[in-house]
Amino acid sequence: MEPISYVDALNEHYGSLGFPPYEWTINETAPLTHLDKPLQECRITILTSGGVSHCTMPGFEADARNDHRLDAVAGDVNTGDFAINDSYYNHSDADEDLNCVFPIDRLREMAAAGEIGSIAPRFWSGFMGRIYNRTKVIQESAPAFVEKLKEDGVDILLAAPA
Repeated sequence: MEPISYVDALNEHYGSLGFPPYEWTINETAPLTHLDKPLQECRITILTSGGVSHCTMPGFEADARNDHRLDAVAGDVNTGDFAINDSYYNHSDADEDLNCVFPIDRLREMAAAGEIGSIAPRFWSGFMGRIYNRTKVIQESAPAFVEKLKEDGVDILLAAPA
């Protein structure tokens, strides 16, 4: 049996749905940055890109392309108050336990146990679907998001892609 070429299989599948071939981003200028304080003193937040929307927000477009929407989610929300609208992955397990793609409860447990310093006042959900306009991400969306993280005093962003 031949091994499956993941990138070729993805391009074939999404090509059949009308998507152009995916071009992987190679970050040659993103250096590893060590923490300048202990994890137990760090403020942490989460970003999920899994099409997760809080009940107070409109659902994401399940077949989105180039969706730069970014929802701020209050830090005290209940994980039962979310819906997942994303056709790009099987989210049946996440429908049962949101923490599979948006580990809010796990982060709270770590804060309660003193393993991390604190949780930021906001969590984040966005950048859903297949994003082909990377220039917009690099030049607009990501810098704007970084400013929001700075407003919240975030030391660590946990990215939870779906």
